[in-house]
Amino acid sequence: MKFVAFSALALATSVSAFSPTAFAPRTSTSLSARKPFIAGNWKMNPGTKDEAVALGKEIAGAFSSSTPCEVALFAPYPFLDATVDAVGSSGVKVGAEMAFTEGKGAYTAEVSVSMIKSVGCNWALAGHSERRTLFGESDEDINKQVLNLLNNDVGCILCIGETQAEYEQGLVGPICTTQLKKNLLGVTPEQMANVVIAYEPVWAIGTGLTCPASEAQDVHATCRSVLADMYGQAVSDTVRIQYGGSVTPETVDELMAKPDIDGALVGGASLVAEKFSRIINFEEAKVSA
Repeated sequence: MKFVAFSALALATSVSAFSPTAFAPRTSTSLSARKPFIAGNWKMNPGTKDEAVALGKEIAGAFSSSTPCEVALFAPYPFLDATVDAVGSSGVKVGAEMAFTEGKGAYTAEVSVSMIKSVGCNWALAGHSERRTLFGESDEDINKQVLNLLNNDVGCILCIGETQAEYEQGLVGPICTTQLKKNLLGVTPEQMANVVIAYEPVWAIGTGLTCPASEAQDVHATCRSVLADMYGQAVSDTVRIQYGGSVTPETVDELMAKPDIDGALVGGASLVAEKFSRIINFEEAKVSA
């Protein structure tokens, strides 16, 4: 059974029942206040520094004043310095895929916030599903990472999303709500200016499956409703929420047309300069949900 065959019912059950205000319309003012943000998460790729430099230069070359979004590349630790140099003054940002919660000490193989800042990185990921599932990071671990980044003036892309089993059980809304509330515990309304949320349905990451744009919009609207409950509507209207999960040049335009989808966190396609260049230069036309 394909996900799209039962997803509408599952999502309707988990989202609408859980959050009755999830689909409140947004004003044009709140829409225009959020500049889209598209990021490439290279994960443990590419294989060498030379390949990372070449990829960074190609992507930077596709970024221009007409590109309709902010762009960042999240590179492996050994390539951060070289990728910063590769993108140069293009305007493309470079971030780390994670940062440890301690500033220094006997923590073999860990990397601190001050280390990534020292090579020119002002963004980092937290809570990616691979860190949750493969490395056992808890919501409490992720919350510590988020607070550490923000308290050290580094922007955070907080990744949330449900597993396949949770999706099939209609738990999309509750899972995303729980992760938002636990992972943002202690984050102030002012600090939310440096937070981006990335909704990544785990079942769509690296599988070739993409959550239909209309369903992704519904989840994003629910997340924005949760943020409004936590921080007030004014703050919620300014927070950018990315979609992640097998985003491609063929799917990006429809996704970005949705009013609560403010960008994308791109995996495999960010490793192919031609594909990622098309993604960051998506057709800019917002339509109603």
